[in-house]
Amino acid sequence: MAIKALFTYDYGRDKTKDIESLGYDIKVVNEQDLIYSEDLGEVEVLICYDPFKTLDIKEMKKLKWIQLSSVGIDQVPIDYIKNTSIITTNNNGGYSIPMGEWIILKALELFKNSKGLYENQAKKKWKMDTGILEVYGKTIGFIGTGTIAVEAAKRFQGFGVNILGVNTNGRDVDFFNKCYAMSDLNEMLRLCDVVVCTIPYTKATHHLIDEYRFKIMKVGAFFINVSRGSIVDESSLIENLRSGKLAGAALDVYEQEPLKQESQLWDLDNVILTSHNSWMSEMRNERRFNIIYDNMKRYIQGEKLINVVDLKRGY
Repeated sequence: MAIKALFTYDYGRDKTKDIESLGYDIKVVNEQDLIYSEDLGEVEVLICYDPFKTLDIKEMKKLKWIQLSSVGIDQVPIDYIKNTSIITTNNNGGYSIPMGEWIILKALELFKNSKGLYENQAKKKWKMDTGILEVYGKTIGFIGTGTIAVEAAKRFQGFGVNILGVNTNGRDVDFFNKCYAMSDLNEMLRLCDVVVCTIPYTKATHHLIDEYRFKIMKVGAFFINVSRGSIVDESSLIENLRSGKLAGAALDVYEQEPLKQESQLWDLDNVILTSHNSWMSEMRNERRFNIIYDNMKRYIQGEKLINVVDLKRGY
């Protein structure tokens, strides 16, 4: 008998047929405003991003596995899943290449003051900027050395920079000159010309970057965040940008999304803002589907799944 699987995103008929050929009975329902109904009672596999605001998975008594299209898991009802045998897997690695490219782009834009130069262009203003900086010789520090950080560090290799990273135990990671244990985060921050936040959001990382940690960063350092906004104390970030302690920031994530129009971040000249857009590329659905297909093939064959989330650690 075919395993029943619910997709909350339509990957197209051809890809649906590929999954069905593995031995699944597929139902596709847009996750927006998705609520439980009796026809979901037999669903064993849920492939989704975030239907949990309206879909009560406690009613899905036969649910055994959730495959997320996201890397982060903060949208998931973790406490409930911890008390069940439901497996949770994510899209780890699926967005790492575009996000790695975005980090390189924004680091260069900060050093080269692209925002100011583009504003001059918009005003038809001819003005040379003599404050432009070189990336060469600078120290780039990553808080988190997962796949996103690795893809960025790999792309930094040609720039003549020193790449540092922080992870749980200070283990060595390819493309990093040196890695520190999380307990030595402060030591790394003191050395960095650019601090890049790529660590997962958990209870332990909430406001990990706070006033104290901004205080110990170099005067004139740049800050980049592509992970989750709540890892950063946003009010402290704003104050350090206003005071000039930080030379600038490139932000793709915020404590509240969408970013409210009254946020002071919109009006800061030394900040580049994007709307949680760093993961986007023309390949996003292809890579996402490839991970889903691989895992669904493994699941039906009784093999070990990839990207299984450790719910206790939160990633």
